[in-house]
Amino acid sequence: MKKDIEIPKVENVAVAVVPEVEKGIKIWRAYLVNFSDNHLEGVLVNSKGYGLKDGEQVKTSVLRHFLDEMPPKSAKRIEQVTDELRGLSNEFWVSFYLNKKMYDKKYVFLAESIAEQNLSQIDVLGAKGVLIK
Repeated sequence: MKKDIEIPKVENVAVAVVPEVEKGIKIWRAYLVNFSDNHLEGVLVNSKGYGLKDGEQVKTSVLRHFLDEMPPKSAKRIEQVTDELRGLSNEFWVSFYLNKKMYDKKYVFLAESIAEQNLSQIDVLGAKGVLIK
């Protein structure tokens, strides 16, 4: 039965969106962050944006990123988040294996939440960003 299915809880894995300056231009980039002491395997991230733009419902394409492995206390870049996407809700669905069990979790940055006033220090990245655990 449904109650007998074990769904392991994801802990110490997060998605961060960090502002970076490249050639004098500010670029926002999404990262998957592994705060745990465990090695993650088979890491897959699906991302998409959705919401209202100019009064109309908008959906972006779904992008899939295979990050393969993530060592403990590390971060890997997922993708760039453009200014147009920051005005939408951005969803990152993360799946990975840990100790031969599959884990998955959805991280959603609400529209307009990727902003300077929401930055906090992320030690694994050595930078400030908007973080969802």
